[in-house]
Amino acid sequence: MKQLVLDLHPDRPPTLDNFVPGGNAELLASLALLADAPAQLPCAHLYLWGAHGSGRSHLLQAVVARARALGRPAFYFAAAIERLPEDGHALLAVDDVEALAPAAQIALFNAFNRARGNGQSLLLAGGTAPQELALREDLRTRIGQSLIFEARPLDDVSRAAILYTFAARRGLRLGDEVVGFLLAHGRRDLPGLLASFEALDAASLEHKRPITLPLLRQLVREGLPI
Repeated sequence: MKQLVLDLHPDRPPTLDNFVPGGNAELLASLALLADAPAQLPCAHLYLWGAHGSGRSHLLQAVVARARALGRPAFYFAAAIERLPEDGHALLAVDDVEALAPAAQIALFNAFNRARGNGQSLLLAGGTAPQELALREDLRTRIGQSLIFEARPLDDVSRAAILYTFAARRGLRLGDEVVGFLLAHGRRDLPGLLASFEALDAASLEHKRPITLPLLRQLVREGLPI
């Protein structure tokens, strides 16, 4: 099994290194180049899409942080934008593009038009493939001409490996039956899964009992959020 990078904690800033790659190795490599050396990519713009919980916002914020650390102007925007910076060679990351208001769509379209002249790169994210975005046609076409990646969700093998590794770092042992219960009945996205583990660990300490399936079932009956 491939080693997983797990420097994860709710208050840690997003980075490319603490994103569990799963089936997204090519996406991560392209995002690193977008921050470091966009000229090495076949296109200066990248659009990534995926289901809720697939890590889109994490990745956009991580790339912005990486570019800034290298001294490059970089900006992260949620869908509520009125204008975009015109700084030369900047990286502009726009999240949740499917929620862009009409004025914001025009601002993003204009940014595409300026990008070649001022050396900017656009990093965009949304919940659907480009052809399914409910945006003005000229903007949707520009997005479709970018590098396109789907952020693939983790499979259960990777989710289980994350739980085992996270527990081991705290000196805990999770039985297979506990992990199976969490995967079958708990939240599926990585932040939700780790939040479930945090809640279970805290409850285990409070009850002064090891984490077992009977304890987990009891805690869930008592209202433990998983």
